[in-house]
Amino acid sequence: MAYADIIAISGFAALFAMLLLRVPVGVALALVGVGGFAAIRGWTPALNLLATSPIRVLTDFHLSLVVFFILMGALATNSGLSREVFRAASAWFGPLRGGVAMSTVVACGGFAAISGSSVATAATMTRVALPEMRRYGYREDMATGVIAAGGTLGIMIPPSVVMVIYAFITETDVSQLFIAGIIPGLMAIVLYMLTIRIAYGRGLPDGQPFVLREAVASLAGVWAVLLLFAAVIGAIYLGVATPTEASALGAIATLAIGVARGQLNTDKIVRSLVETLRISVSIFTVLIGAVLFGYFLAITRSPQKLTAWLVSLDMSAHGTLALILIAFVIAGCILDTMAMILLLVPIVFPVVMHLGFDPIWFGVIIVMVAELGMITPPMGINVFVINTLAKGVRLTTIFRGVFPFVVTDVIRLILLILFPALVLFLPNTM
Repeated sequence: MAYADIIAISGFAALFAMLLLRVPVGVALALVGVGGFAAIRGWTPALNLLATSPIRVLTDFHLSLVVFFILMGALATNSGLSREVFRAASAWFGPLRGGVAMSTVVACGGFAAISGSSVATAATMTRVALPEMRRYGYREDMATGVIAAGGTLGIMIPPSVVMVIYAFITETDVSQLFIAGIIPGLMAIVLYMLTIRIAYGRGLPDGQPFVLREAVASLAGVWAVLLLFAAVIGAIYLGVATPTEASALGAIATLAIGVARGQLNTDKIVRSLVETLRISVSIFTVLIGAVLFGYFLAITRSPQKLTAWLVSLDMSAHGTLALILIAFVIAGCILDTMAMILLLVPIVFPVVMHLGFDPIWFGVIIVMVAELGMITPPMGINVFVINTLAKGVRLTTIFRGVFPFVVTDVIRLILLILFPALVLFLPNTM
């Protein structure tokens, strides 16, 4: 076995050991990246990387959109837009049997369109929708399961921070990636609503009376969400603005709308800025670690060797893809979404490109798998967020309630693999 191979195996073993010991992901990636590079090239080149890589990441103009989208979501959350989206959805879908649960799914999709975060969507909808579902007599497992599943829309429906990270590490066009997530996101909303009727049909409470005047009046509260989504995603789709410019526009517009409507005061703006700073620092720390880890992968040629090994198995392209996705599903059970993508995508992306798959399509598929990881044990970050906010609800109750939606997500994943046009149709029209 070559010396570089020994270093590669030792590096991966050390990385997983540190992750199991709860060492922060960015720190673990950086330690393995610098240490592995030093073991092959020496400490002087390795320390040079440590001096230059953080500056390169922090000064990357294209990554500024991460900060703007996080700020946009924080301002939207603190300005109460989520409640207005839920109120409008309830007015139109509430009269259906199980309508409040369906309204929750629609509201999750609407809020996802301006937040870009699954955790923020799940947390916000737990505060807004769970009390309403309890008031109408929904079972705890179903109510929390709907919110956990609906929360995953935050990383599929654009703008999505996870998509930005994928685009950064694979050098993929983030504009096309955003647009590619629209149809799969809408599919998720429809399939989740069908799941509510099929999986919980007999136990669903009756709908509330439909009042046309109230339903029409509720639409006045969602104009801000529609305007923000149209301004940001419309500008990107039409090529009027770059994703970075559109993200800045979205953040400024959210601030202006919140202030104009009297829903954002100084305290809420400061709270949004502090939240944005905290999340941004966390993400950029992981990104710096991922860049340093990338040098380790390059010097050991691990992705190229993995590609050669998978090709030698003489499997079909879709068979190899199935192995890769199984690895992602397993990793999603023990790693958070960001760690999974930053750790595995740089390794398997060359394999996927060698097999001839589209990088935009593969990005959406990876986001789909990441969604599964957010609602499956033992990590299930959305489930843990809801468990923290919904006092008295056990973790097992939430996992039981979300299981039908996991099945739905697997079906949606299979459909997107069998019919790539569902992902690529809109990007191809740009």
